[in-house]
Amino acid sequence: MKAEEMRADYTVLKDTGAVASEWHRVRLGDIAQVVRGVTYKKEQASGQPATDMLPILRATNVQDGTLVLDSDLVFVPAALVSDTQKLRVGDIVIATSSGSKHLVGKTAQVREAWQGSFGAFCAAIRPTSNIDQRYLGYFFETREYKDYISKKALGVNINNLRRGDLEEISVPVAPLDQQKRIVAEIEKQFSRLDKAVANLKRVKANLKRYKAAVLKAAVEGRLVETEAELARREGRSYETGAQLLQRIHETRRNQWKGKGKYKEPAAPSTTDLPELPEGWVWAALPQLGELNRGKSKHRPRDDERLYGGPYPFIQTGDVRKSEGAITEYSQTYSDFGLQQSRLWPVGTLCITIAANIAETGILKFPACFPDSVVGFLIEDGATTTQYVNYFIRTAREKLERFAPATAQKNINLKVLEAVAIPLPPLVEQRRIVAEVDRRLTLILQTESQVDANLQRAERLGQSVLTQAFIGQVNHLGIGGGENNNG
Repeated sequence: MKAEEMRADYTVLKDTGAVASEWHRVRLGDIAQVVRGVTYKKEQASGQPATDMLPILRATNVQDGTLVLDSDLVFVPAALVSDTQKLRVGDIVIATSSGSKHLVGKTAQVREAWQGSFGAFCAAIRPTSNIDQRYLGYFFETREYKDYISKKALGVNINNLRRGDLEEISVPVAPLDQQKRIVAEIEKQFSRLDKAVANLKRVKANLKRYKAAVLKAAVEGRLVETEAELARREGRSYETGAQLLQRIHETRRNQWKGKGKYKEPAAPSTTDLPELPEGWVWAALPQLGELNRGKSKHRPRDDERLYGGPYPFIQTGDVRKSEGAITEYSQTYSDFGLQQSRLWPVGTLCITIAANIAETGILKFPACFPDSVVGFLIEDGATTTQYVNYFIRTAREKLERFAPATAQKNINLKVLEAVAIPLPPLVEQRRIVAEVDRRLTLILQTESQVDANLQRAERLGQSVLTQAFIGQVNHLGIGGGENNNG
């Protein structure tokens, strides 16, 4: 945009701040109607559309200022929905009650015609004719409104906004002609921010794809030069993956202290598997180390005697959030809890088999975990453990296919026991792990920069709204202004 055009755009609203004294504050109930949601019985609702049924939004359909209109809907007989309860363009849907506290107070405006309504855990704020619909919609995105909800959250009604709570919200109201100009300026500024945010989100998506490509190349022998190639060029011999596997077998056999005679773990089926790089071999996890489910035998699981002691207790959520290295925990076991569990050592690879399938993380401290987590342990095998960690991350999607379609996905130990691992020579594993670590570090640094810029964009958006709703639209000046000569 040229400087002259930029100046012209801002001149339109230049007097807004000067006439802010013409503004006044009003109760929301005086400028909008609060419409209650539709009530229905469980047996009247369906998850599928049908003739004479209308879709109903729930609190979970209100997300980040946007209405999710194509999923997570329920359908009820149209006769249950009054004309007043049918959503109209300009209505602001607000989540008024939810089991999830963070959902209460979230809003989104209906931007285009949609034949549907909303449930009893929501309300609709319907602007009257004396206020610009979009102006009021933008007010519900401001920090002032969010702070109002936060203050309400400090009280006993954190999970329930009453009609009176909404009607008493104080709204700064400009003269109607200024409202329209303010909306136009907000949307111009938001259009610029939206483009920047879209670009940042594309970068994040590309980084995610690149991370997956790095891991895939690592376990296919395409990330670093293979040990076979290096040894051939340097005229020397090397320990192959098959020889490494044999050495592991001999060590485990010699150190066996279990009951009875040591039983050789079964090799994986290699039918239909691709050819491996020279010097690599297919192996199963039980061939490389111990693979066992965690223990949490005592029932009920919520017995308070189990918890509050000195022993970290890792759960599936802790593994999922670990980004590959478990350095934090949210629960601990007591001595009583430890008696019915097992304390796994530092270096154990944790693999989730319930809820979040095949999420992985390596323990950085001794810890217990339940049978929804599997432990993989190699004595003196830190390099191979990290390599296996990276491989499982590439196989996550395939492993999820083994999970039955139940309320909570899960796989059993036999599924993991049958997984075929492409095993390189140990020295090649070290180079692979080092190179993956290097690239993932760069990806993480870039992701942090992208996240920081996304947060900055959020702050800029809030700054736009703050200035707009105190009558200072002429001070927005994002991307240029009266002193911009570019």
